[in-house]
Parts: sequence; structure tokens; C-alpha cells
Amino acid sequence: MEGWGRYPRHDSEVMDCRLPEKLSESVASRAGLIARGNGRSYGDAAIGERSTLMCSGLNRMTSFHSIDRSLTVEAGVLLSDVLRAFVPRGYFPPVVPGTKFVTIGGMVASDVHGKNHHRDGGFGDHVSELKLVVAGGEILTCSRTSNPELFFATVGGMGMTGIIAEATFALRSIESGWIAQRTIATENLGDALKALQQTEGATYSVAWIDCLSQGASLGRSLIFAGEHATLDQVGGMPEADRFSVRNAAKISLPFDLPQWALNRTSIAAFNELYFRAGTRKSAQTSLVHWDKYFFPLDGILEWNRLYGRRGFLQHQCVVPARDALPVLSGILERFARSGKGSFLAVLKKLGASSGMLSFPMPGYTLALDLPVTQGVFRLLDEIDELVVKAGGRLYLAKDARQSRHTFEAGYPRLNAFKELRKVTGADRHFESRLAMRLGI
Repeated sequence: MEGWGRYPRHDSEVMDCRLPEKLSESVASRAGLIARGNGRSYGDAAIGERSTLMCSGLNRMTSFHSIDRSLTVEAGVLLSDVLRAFVPRGYFPPVVPGTKFVTIGGMVASDVHGKNHHRDGGFGDHVSELKLVVAGGEILTCSRTSNPELFFATVGGMGMTGIIAEATFALRSIESGWIAQRTIATENLGDALKALQQTEGATYSVAWIDCLSQGASLGRSLIFAGEHATLDQVGGMPEADRFSVRNAAKISLPFDLPQWALNRTSIAAFNELYFRAGTRKSAQTSLVHWDKYFFPLDGILEWNRLYGRRGFLQHQCVVPARDALPVLSGILERFARSGKGSFLAVLKKLGASSGMLSFPMPGYTLALDLPVTQGVFRLLDEIDELVVKAGGRLYLAKDARQSRHTFEAGYPRLNAFKELRKVTGADRHFESRLAMRLGI
């Protein structure tokens, strides 16, 4: 088995579960188990040390209440299914990550964040109740008032407290399925951080960074600030177009690209064209379909094949705002010097989080994709040192190789999480490769 980054790989017994009532039986019959949704965590978080329980078959939406907009779904429901069902009805999820091909259970377990974390927090902040299958097979209701410690350990807990069977969360009302986007072009990282600070009043805000620019242009960026477009902004658009759900992606990579295809020259050329195109749009507000704004990479199926059969790593860190400029500058300088550029480099402003192992903290997060090549691990170890020294941490849902030292330095509530795992018996029952690697 492997994650979306296709690194690392590990043998694991695979079990399938399609009925909620069978979850308890599956849990009680195995140890060394972890749940797996649609396999979109990048590293080894959804690979069981001994057994992996496939939960994508638990894909039913069970109730929706229009008064408080609360939706209850089984954990294997895909975010794309929620969008397809509810955008035409004028509703949108409160938080979405960079792909819609994730399960709701995975979104809870990773406490995913989106382009609106600076205002609205992570997905877990909008979950009101969970059904959790714990060690031994008992099903517990968890919320902020019922089993609260287990609730906050499960949000962001990467499946290590039990199997999420069901989740209830609130949708937001929208007047259209379009995003009114304003683009700001900045010439360096310092200006990009200022622009993100200035656009924190926007519901959505994210920056694309040219990670190969150097010198005075280090970290030049395009900041995309967005709001759900109002009726006035979509004008006389027919309702079918106002809430349209686009067809599934028709472009797919049928084979792995050779590693030489993504090199410094090709990435630099892409970055230059992309920056120029964004700069031309910076003087105006444009309407962008929600699918393109939130999930641009979903337009290419199996895009992870861009990096070749050896796979790729995503390094996503968050550092406190006070040290963001020198630390992120140091990271980008090392990337630029190494020539290991990433055509996808994303910068966002984050707020606080409530999950015991949730990734977000007040500050800035930078995500970079890198093919698995000789020397990449040493480079990332050097960057981890900068992050740890600044009091930052790495995102577990993206991680495939950080050291225990880096992990333990970044998560101050780790000991409390381990103790809860011990008390509930989860430490003897739920075990992913990530948990083994990091000693959770």
C-alpha cells in the first residue's frame, strides 16, 4: 500500500467494510489496524501496520436539517458527493482542503484546513458530533459535551483513537457557486506576507509562490482573495449556471512521467508564465467557478504520476508569524539553491486549532511538492531544523519522513494524546505506519 505521494510503500492486510454495523466486528477482530478512506493522505498515515480497513463503502448521507444546515454522513462519503448534492441547493461545506476527492472521515481525522482557516478555523471546528468505534468495538457518541476529550483527540488524531463511523457538521448558505476573486501580485516574500495580512478580512485567501525566484524576487507571489459571489455579482446568469456542478475531469495521466520531465528549467518556465498571467489579472475582480478556485489539481486525474514511479513528498510546515519572514525565506533560499523546485508552492495564513494533534497554529503555512530523488531527504532535514527552531511543526496528513525529534518538538499536547490512547486501549489496537514511525 501507498499514500497519494506514492512513498513510502508497506505491506498490509486489506479489509473492506460497507455496513456500519460491521465496523465493531472488524475492529474487535484485529489489532494493528487503521482506517483508510480514499487514500489521499500523502504519506503513511492511512496504511495499517498490520491491517487496513477500507471505509470508502460507508458512503451514505443519513440526514440534513435545513434550519441549522446540519448534515450527517457516514465517514466514507466523499467531499465531492457533498458538493454535487448540495451546491445546486445553495449550500457549501464550511471548510474544504485542496482536493474534493477526500472522505469526510478523513477530513475529521486530519482536521483539514482550507483557504479560510484564518477566519473560520479547521473542519473540526464545524463538526458537532461523531460516532466513534473504539478498541473492543464499542460505538461512542463524541462531541464537545459528550466524551469531549475523546472528541478533541479524534479531530486531527489521524485515526489513532478509533474508527470514525459518522460525522455531523454544518453547511454554509451561498447565493451562487461562483467565487469573486481578486488577484494581488507581489514581488517578494515580504510583500506576500503583508498582502496576506491585508486580505485576512476576506473569507478565502491563499498565495501561490514562485519557489525558484531568487535575490530581490525571492518568494514573489500571487495572492488570490475570494468571496462567494452574491446574486448581484452573478448578474442575469441562469440558475442552472449559477449553481453548476462541473462534470468529472476528462484529463488523466495514463503513465508515470520520467523524472527528467520535472526539472529546474521546466518548472521555472511554468512559474514565469503563471506569474505573468496572474499579474495581468491583478487589476480586476473576476468570477471563478468554485471547482477551479478550490480544486485546480482535481482537473487532472492521477496527477501524482507527474513525479514518476518513485513518488513525491509534500513538505508542509507552519511557523509563528513573528518568525515567518526569516524562516520561510531560509526555506525558499535552500529550495532555490538546490534546484529542486516545486511547481506547486502554496502559502496561507492560519489561526488556532482545538484538536490535540491538529496541525494549524497562528502563523503561516508553506507547502511544497518534491519528487523523491537523491539528496531530497537531507534537504528536508535541514529545513525541519529551521521549522523546529522557530517553534513550528509539520502536517501529519502530508508527512512521510519527518523524524521523531521534529514531530515531538512541534506538538506540545503529544503526551496527553498518548496517555488517552493508553487509557482507552487504542495504543494496542489502532496502529498506522505513521504512528509506528513517530512513536505515537
